[in-house]
Amino acid sequence: MQVEKRNEVTKSEIVSLMAKALKDNYVFPDVADDMAKHIEMKLNQKEYESLDNQKDFCEKLTGDLREVSRDKHIIVRYNEQAKSVDQTRSKVEQQEEYQLKAQLDNYGFRKVERLPGNIGYIDLRGFHQPEYAAETAANAMNFVAHTDALIVDLRKNGGGYPEMVVFLTSYLFESETFHLNSFYLRTNESTRQFWTLPYVPGKKYGEKKPVYVLTSDRTFSAAEEFTYNLKNLNRATIIGDVTAGGANPGETHQLTKHISIFIPNGRAINPITQTNWEGTGIEPDMKTNNPYDAAYKLALEHVMKVRGEESPGSAFVVKEAEKAWTNLK
Repeated sequence: MQVEKRNEVTKSEIVSLMAKALKDNYVFPDVADDMAKHIEMKLNQKEYESLDNQKDFCEKLTGDLREVSRDKHIIVRYNEQAKSVDQTRSKVEQQEEYQLKAQLDNYGFRKVERLPGNIGYIDLRGFHQPEYAAETAANAMNFVAHTDALIVDLRKNGGGYPEMVVFLTSYLFESETFHLNSFYLRTNESTRQFWTLPYVPGKKYGEKKPVYVLTSDRTFSAAEEFTYNLKNLNRATIIGDVTAGGANPGETHQLTKHISIFIPNGRAINPITQTNWEGTGIEPDMKTNNPYDAAYKLALEHVMKVRGEESPGSAFVVKEAEKAWTNLK
């Protein structure tokens, strides 16, 4: 469907609304001012004049804002379906739409399986709100609870909610609660801390069995937080490629009935490093173009080492591991 056209006056209004939203909300006020000036300059230079298609206009604005901020969380979106510009109603609509989409996507859990050699594998595509996703997440973690090593595949994970990062991470430790991460929020000048949970449903995976996290340049936001936390806690081996580099949380602002912008209003602060992965991404412990095979091989070597031929009950696992390891060579 061809999107409706907008004249220069409307573009001017959109840029004005966007500039105000950025200056009121973006986590770094000086960068917000620079972004606002940049798109106002582009407007005055008539660089948006030829963009009759709103989708193209939004993509151009996104590129211009990122050119200044280097913040990959910033995105200007066009939606053909009109939405309320009333922020309260808009958030209700967003939540209802999110809940349905998340459920139909199985809350990001694309695949959960036991690989030959008693290796757990979770292909996770998003970190959804535990309010809705906790049962599915708990079922996934309980399914792999008795495996000897765990591979968490985040190569196609674009992020989500820090509460799910906390929920899943809590399965990987046996100790008392501890501080995982913090978010400084500009909007109310506050810092919110995130701690592991004292209780999670079912059986914990524990902190003794190895965990391997697979990453790519598409691993983003909350998926990076999960990775960054485990890396700095020495709880997981990170295998793959450098991640995308987005650490600033934020909110969606509905500017018009069809155009919205996601504006980061906070920044992550890791209690160990006192910084985050914004703009740099996370370096893997092992950089490879085939992270799945690399992680699987390490996991199998662990199983063959710790299981051995210790009992008839585990002998079949060792044979599975040896066969799978040979097939990977």
